[in-house]
Amino acid sequence: MADNVYYNRREILGWSIRWDEARAQEARSSGLWTDETIGDLALRTLAEKPEKIIVIDERRSLTVRELVVQAQALARLFVARGLQPGQVISIMLPNWHEATVIYLAATFAGLVANLILPNYRNSEVAFTLEDCGSRMIFIPEIFRKFDYVGMMQAVNAELRKPVEIVVLRGDAGGAIAYDALLASAPADAKLPVVDPDSVKMVMYTSGTSGRAKGVLHSHNSIASAVKQIREYWYVEPGDCYFVPSPISHIGGSIYAFELPFIADTQVILQESWDADAAVAIFDARRVTHMAGATPFLQALLAAAQNSGSRLPSLKVFICGGASVPPSLVREATEALENCIVSRVFGCTEVPMITVGAMIPGDVIHAAETDGRAGFCAVKLVDAAQDISATEGEVCAKGPQMLLGYLRREDELNAFDADGYFHSGDLAHWVDGDNLVITGRAKDLIIRNGENISPKEVEDILVLHPAIAEISVVGLPDARTGEQACAVIVPKPGQAPNLGDLKTFLDARNVARFKFPERVELRDSLPRNAAGKVLKNKLREALLGGAIGPAQRLE
Repeated sequence: MADNVYYNRREILGWSIRWDEARAQEARSSGLWTDETIGDLALRTLAEKPEKIIVIDERRSLTVRELVVQAQALARLFVARGLQPGQVISIMLPNWHEATVIYLAATFAGLVANLILPNYRNSEVAFTLEDCGSRMIFIPEIFRKFDYVGMMQAVNAELRKPVEIVVLRGDAGGAIAYDALLASAPADAKLPVVDPDSVKMVMYTSGTSGRAKGVLHSHNSIASAVKQIREYWYVEPGDCYFVPSPISHIGGSIYAFELPFIADTQVILQESWDADAAVAIFDARRVTHMAGATPFLQALLAAAQNSGSRLPSLKVFICGGASVPPSLVREATEALENCIVSRVFGCTEVPMITVGAMIPGDVIHAAETDGRAGFCAVKLVDAAQDISATEGEVCAKGPQMLLGYLRREDELNAFDADGYFHSGDLAHWVDGDNLVITGRAKDLIIRNGENISPKEVEDILVLHPAIAEISVVGLPDARTGEQACAVIVPKPGQAPNLGDLKTFLDARNVARFKFPERVELRDSLPRNAAGKVLKNKLREALLGGAIGPAQRLE
């Protein structure tokens, strides 16, 4: 693998991005890159279908006119408050309709949207805001009984450059109230012309180094993924996309923010996943598409069967983000009468690497593989760097791939000399062009579609007074895809359990989804001659039952 850190680069509005002119020309000639942003498409849709209902959440719906008018007003306010194209605003919201307004407003103003998961807490939020230089953050007052205003006040006290805090749906508590902000928008602030090649989004993804990495995407890279979704996943004008997945994930953000304008669809946002409510919405609204990790499909299927519905309007369910049992795809295909259910594979850096197995009736490939490599060029590279390997690390290149990382050092060994991104995922080919993902070269845990960096959790828990050594490994889990298991060498006389770990992590404001679900105590950890913990040996021992029964915190 070539280090190739700097590659060819281009500077746009203060951002240094990787630039491949040949890739750009190919993307433009194919129509996947254009001279339009979704702001331009939104204005066109406003002229053609102003009263179409485009976004629905549990509180209200928005017509195209309402969404565009509010977004333009907020964009003018951004300009009036001195925000310049290329600067960053952060959106830390549940799946609420206001998020679609804010995101579109950022596009109109040429700002970079930084999407933050609502289940992040002080440490993750502080790092993200500092790292990307965010100027403003949009948060709920309260969500799932958590006080976001209090958290942000504490975070702001630690930042070198505090951000402006805008609060939605509640008491702003001394910060800026969203409704008041929107009402104060000036009518005369001129909006900039936005370059589709400029950075549109910085989204953080956990890695093996412990520190999250800021992934950069442009208007064109994101739009190209949506255009391919439209083509390969049978998305037609008037279709309805149901989005319970977090809009702060790459998938959720694409479905909620981009598809309505690029593919002329309606989007329904669900604040918190509720499969029974989803089934009722599917039947009432004639939902045609949904994508989600394994637990979403399992719960939807169970709820549909309990209600006696076969969800006849559903055309496509795309399942990815965690290990997908082949039996689940087969069962869902049988139960959902008109639906193609398929596994797919992608990542924040390269959304939708595989198309899936989208041929009606092709249940074998849909269930047994992660789909055909159609969204971008894919090669497998083995340990000997043989690029003709039939099994190895997945390397991908296409018009929807990232522009690079926010920190240039994170690009070290991430790309090869031909511009392919090294995903860290291992796979082999089946029937020529179908991939089967077999594991990860990078030591990352994916639970319920959420990325967990073991090192990040280890670095915190090793400070626990009862822990001498710790290694966090991922194990298969039928419900969540993977579970995080903390293998601990305790200090003399100590026996830390899950409750102890929970208390320790809670006190340090670590997001709950990163908490281990299982604890195993050992006298020592297996290491190689260089002292590195052999996590593969730990996994083998756990899966083989060589270690005692799990402790679980219900």
